[in-house]
Amino acid sequence: MFDIGFWEIIFIMVVALLVVGPERLPRIARTAGLWLGKMRGFVASVKADIDHELAAEELRKTLARQTAVPELEELVDEVTGKPLKAGERAAREAPDSNQAAGNATSPVSGIAADDSTK
Repeated sequence: MFDIGFWEIIFIMVVALLVVGPERLPRIARTAGLWLGKMRGFVASVKADIDHELAAEELRKTLARQTAVPELEELVDEVTGKPLKAGERAAREAPDSNQAAGNATSPVSGIAADDSTK
């Protein structure tokens, strides 16, 4: 963040020693260290909050992209057994030519609805 080298720190310490004096310098250094620690902790917590929010936003975008896939919606409907609303299947896909001719088959087994077991 700041480009402060070793000699700059030594110069600041010498000036502080001359201005403040040797009696109060340890207390001031301790207080400055505590404040610096609090500032670093605050910056770290803000960075963590920002990273958390960015990750949550990325997850929201990913979920929105996944829910936009119609095949995924159909798969979820099949797995959960959620019944389709009236006319919803027709809106999603055109009727099959076998179903239109009255030769409807089960989508899972492929067996015709009018077939009977012998």
